[in-house]
Amino acid sequence: MRNTLPLVAALIAGGLLTLSFAPYNLWWSSLLSLGLFAWLLAPGREGASNPLTGKNIFWLALCFGIGLFATGGSWVYVSITDFGNSSPLLGFLLTGAFVGIMALLFALPFPLLARLRANPVSFALAFAALWFVSEWCRTWMFTGFPWLFAGYAHIHTWLAGWAPILSVYGIGLLLAFTAAVAALFIRRTFTSWRSPRALALLTTAMLVWPMGLVLSNLEWTTARGETTKVGLVQANIPQEKKWQPAFLGETIRRYQSATETLHNQDVDVVIWPEAALPIIYHRSLNLMEALQNNAEQTGTDLITGVLYDTEQDFRQVVHNSAAVFGKEQQLYHKRHLVPFGEYVPLEDWIRGTIEFFNLPTSFIRPGPSDQSPLQAAGVNWAPLICYEIVYPQLVAQSSGDAGVLLTLSNDAWFGRSIGPLQHMQMAQMRALETRRYLVRGTNTGVTAIVAPDGRITAQLPQFEQAHMVGEVESRAGYTPFMHIGVWGLVILAALMLVLSALLQRRPAGNDEVVFTGEAAD
Repeated sequence: MRNTLPLVAALIAGGLLTLSFAPYNLWWSSLLSLGLFAWLLAPGREGASNPLTGKNIFWLALCFGIGLFATGGSWVYVSITDFGNSSPLLGFLLTGAFVGIMALLFALPFPLLARLRANPVSFALAFAALWFVSEWCRTWMFTGFPWLFAGYAHIHTWLAGWAPILSVYGIGLLLAFTAAVAALFIRRTFTSWRSPRALALLTTAMLVWPMGLVLSNLEWTTARGETTKVGLVQANIPQEKKWQPAFLGETIRRYQSATETLHNQDVDVVIWPEAALPIIYHRSLNLMEALQNNAEQTGTDLITGVLYDTEQDFRQVVHNSAAVFGKEQQLYHKRHLVPFGEYVPLEDWIRGTIEFFNLPTSFIRPGPSDQSPLQAAGVNWAPLICYEIVYPQLVAQSSGDAGVLLTLSNDAWFGRSIGPLQHMQMAQMRALETRRYLVRGTNTGVTAIVAPDGRITAQLPQFEQAHMVGEVESRAGYTPFMHIGVWGLVILAALMLVLSALLQRRPAGNDEVVFTGEAAD
């Protein structure tokens, strides 16, 4: 590139996307962010001897990714330094490595755009499809980090109506298409706004938003009838004290005291957060028996996070689990674990090299992929522990036989960063995608109940010892996304890329400028 101005603009565009997420919630910033990024890549009226190559596009996309993850993922530094026992310098280096890797994953699909941008319609289709590919790849590559997806900014906009059909992925795809069309017109790619192709693109982009508003009025799922009274306990245990044996008595006291108060309010089920008690199940059988006896005597079921130990292949294995105490004792074992927080990749090589690789819960093992919903208070609950709630496909697969989504978490790992609020926003999107109530129990917040339309109906303040009572309604049925899953969107994106390639072969009509280069490059 001739100068660094386009790279700086891409860096700024990435940072602007962060402003669209919680806690800032400037949804229009996502359109501005993607619009600026698309403008940097879109064909324009000016010709140039130095065209925008795949290499140039890669660097622009990499800068966008750095801007996005350095701002939106800033909480990673807090987790590493404040709770990972790392020095500021090591925390900076590890966070920098994280940002670089995520930015690289974001950028990898976009060089293909160099071959799909001569035709304006082709560019709009390809840009939207590659945006989806970039987000989808980040869901599964290197175990996945499906964070900071553009669609999360639109929980409360007209685009939210698309969530039960296309999920957060599809909202991002539609947003990228809208941004690409806007960039084409700002670039004045068409000789006339009234040309057939220009009108077709503009009409399609403009219909996306009001169509979402219409779709938001569809129920998709049906209420089963009865409501369930839920009590949530937020004990606010400091992360630095959670695993100290001397603090165990205070931890138990906080949970028991709040639970007794909730029993007096006639709740149907009490919910404690992820790993509420910092003990191993079979090493504390007296306490577990006491929890079961209390649930039977009060007639109130208890769902709590617990570290559950068992023996597999002649060795002890510990799961991050959710346990039900009451009429029927049940267990769910977390399936998708957090690297370094719950297990150490290449454990034999790197465990012990630095303190960050020896976190107190980094010995967890995943549970079976196929597990049934938990039953408590006459309701089927789809259990999802902490990180699992950020995977759209996992939640969609787990929700079919469940009437309510349940997620237990301990966001104390994020400290007072923007991480917990982003995590809450993603949980709200899962309620929208499945059109079910979602109950979220956490240690330090955000503890909340979310309605099927993504609205928070009850919430506790962060970083306070508190409890609350709310009501949920079990729902039945499948949304379109629960049927088609992410693979339906993969097929859609593939078709868009094929159509984009076919349009490349068509000669340009008199309604558009033949693009041969990029003056901004």
